[in-house]
Amino acid sequence: MPSQSRAVAENRKARHDYLILERFEAGIELFGTEVKSLRAGKVSLKDSFCVVRDGELLATGLHISPYEAGNQFNRDPLRPKRLLMHKREISRLYGQVKQEGLALIPLRLYFKGPYAKLEIGLCKGKKQYDKREADAERHAKREMDRHMKERNR
Repeated sequence: MPSQSRAVAENRKARHDYLILERFEAGIELFGTEVKSLRAGKVSLKDSFCVVRDGELLATGLHISPYEAGNQFNRDPLRPKRLLMHKREISRLYGQVKQEGLALIPLRLYFKGPYAKLEIGLCKGKKQYDKREADAERHAKREMDRHMKERNR
């Protein structure tokens, strides 16, 4: 039986601002009240990014709201969360980020079975004209689809 994945949060702005070259799945190290908050959907991926520090991959700016019934066990909502990947994958990503000027951006947070996973993308920033071009292509495709639908009636 394949394990089901249930998306908790998506970073749609990242798809608009960055060209996603590669995607990776990483486990995320959380505490009990953070997991409960995640299951309630109280998380924001907006303005978050990943950094490699001392051979560890950290998600910075990932906001997990405090759990209402968590009292003293709640952690700082913006604390850097450690991501779990193999060392060779982390060092490869670190090399690409340093040499090619790419960024590691969280794209989606989801549960895969009982485990919380973070999909991160190796991204290159889009220029303003690239964003306009993508918007124009999307608009043109929408127009063509609408005309084809009217024509086939």
